[in-house]
Amino acid sequence: MSAEDLLAQWQEAERKVRASLAEPGVVSLAQLGERAGLQFFEDMLAGRIPGVPIGQLMGFVPVEFEPGRFVFQGTPGPQHYNPIGSVHGGYAATLLDSCVGCAVHTMLPAGKGYTTLELKVNYVRPLTAKTGPIRAEG
Repeated sequence: MSAEDLLAQWQEAERKVRASLAEPGVVSLAQLGERAGLQFFEDMLAGRIPGVPIGQLMGFVPVEFEPGRFVFQGTPGPQHYNPIGSVHGGYAATLLDSCVGCAVHTMLPAGKGYTTLELKVNYVRPLTAKTGPIRAEG
């Protein structure tokens, strides 16, 4: 598959997800307790429960998931820049934190939760507004 075909596939996946998501919000404790982790995300992508608030703020969406695996996709832009002209490291860290946490969540039974205990990120190249779509997989 060519890079252009892959890019088109990623863009189409993101478009479909964005079209299916409900407005961002937070579920009630009762709604959380009714769903195992995998069902939680299935309901989210079907628009039956609110979408991801941090995703709206940062401009990323869940595009793939299965038990023990989760992928977020977004396109960094100038709104994510730090004062020195590159995408703030917190953008990538937030995507990574989100996908790892959600991968864990897919494995949880109804009524159980999680939180981040520690996060370490090593950056190997900068992100800019020219980077295009990126994915974080956990």
